Amino acid sequence: MEQVAYVGCRTLENFMFDVFQRVGVPANDAAVCADVLISADIYGIDSHGIQRLKPIYIDRIIEKIINPITNIDIVRDRKTTAVVDGNNGMGQVVGKMAMQIAIDKAKEHGLGMVVARNSNHYGIAGYYARMAIHNNMIGITGTNARPSIAPTFGVENMIGTNPITFGIPTDEDFPFLLDCATSTIQRGKVEQYAKEGKSVPKGLVIGTDGSSLTNPTQILKAMIEGNAALVPLGGIGEETAGYKGYGYATVVEILSSALSGAASLKELSGYDKNGKKIPYNIGHYFIAINIEEFRDLWDFKKHAGRILRQLRESKKMPEEKRIYTAGEKEWLAWLERKDKGIPINKGTQKDIKDLVKILGLKEYDFLSGFTTS
Repeated sequence: MEQVAYVGCRTLENFMFDVFQRVGVPANDAAVCADVLISADIYGIDSHGIQRLKPIYIDRIIEKIINPITNIDIVRDRKTTAVVDGNNGMGQVVGKMAMQIAIDKAKEHGLGMVVARNSNHYGIAGYYARMAIHNNMIGITGTNARPSIAPTFGVENMIGTNPITFGIPTDEDFPFLLDCATSTIQRGKVEQYAKEGKSVPKGLVIGTDGSSLTNPTQILKAMIEGNAALVPLGGIGEETAGYKGYGYATVVEILSSALSGAASLKELSGYDKNGKKIPYNIGHYFIAINIEEFRDLWDFKKHAGRILRQLRESKKMPEEKRIYTAGEKEWLAWLERKDKGIPINKGTQKDIKDLVKILGLKEYDFLSGFTTS
């Protein structure tokens, strides 16, 4: 059984805040970055929280692939739209500012859409959709990413896991929040399997010969080399509608890069033709929809909530006890983790200890003092 340590949410967030500051991220921006990561952990999205702190953010800052200081330029500004340039800064900072601009425009004009270029990984897309929800709006966002998915009938990793994310307020304790990749499994989940010492289920990753790959460590290496690819939503080929996931991933790619001028497809590999690591120039898009421009807010929330309750109350499969709607499991995770803390797997424990040592954060040598289960 895997050894897991539980760390309090506030302790973990403070740790991430101090780590970001120690590598040169200004305090206000460090707070944003830590907030995005702890949000992933507390909502049960373990593939995008503390697990990614070291390899996706800190290592890249230290290697000078990401600028720790984020200087954002608004390069085009219209009534309902804007284009921002993140100048290779922190993706979370770019994302939060861009969605706030979209929200502000929606407050004034009913709709707001902002696209970003020259950004980096921005964490869970649902964080930005929740920003719109908190303003009683519908939030939509997406981002492109390192090439990971093979096109239908292909075996080469060409498209990122490119999430399409929708956040909708309701009259319930939790919103409708659909935040998922356009692949059957995201790269972060493969990273999580590697750290937990588990195999990837068959049929989710293919090699260049079309065979199914299951060793997560080998998969991650092969994906960098271009010798493995994730399968799009729906699976391999057309029989199980893999073309749908492929199509949705392509939509996100176009909206994230063609609208903003960001890099796309293989340009996002993170390496130049000589194999040298380079900045990613990731693109994102953010849409805010002001519900009150269409209908009374409370009537909308009640209607949306009624739809979700009817879905959950519909007939279940004989062996199943419960039907969920998007956002419900994250709510249940929050109810548990806000008090119990965040489970840290053995691989991530090592990353934390390495950061404590590398950055001299001796006051955070907390894992040795926690019980495991």
